[in-house]
Amino acid sequence: MSTANLVKMANQIASYFANEPDPAQAASSVRNHMQLFWTPAMRQELLAWHQQQRQSELHPLVCQAIDAPGKAT
Repeated sequence: MSTANLVKMANQIASYFANEPDPAQAASSVRNHMQLFWTPAMRQELLAWHQQQRQSELHPLVCQAIDAPGKAT
């Protein structure tokens, strides 16, 4: 899967959880969704891309989810 598609899907997930009143819970929900429904290769590819592209177009909740302890990889 292309990195562009992973970024798009991750941002869609984050947009869904962005209405959660607790930002920490929203980031946790993004992380949990990725752990449940994404393959390890998908998560690793997104993480590697994020580490190279710090000024990326990832939604802030995705960044929190993959930068947090117990991250999505």
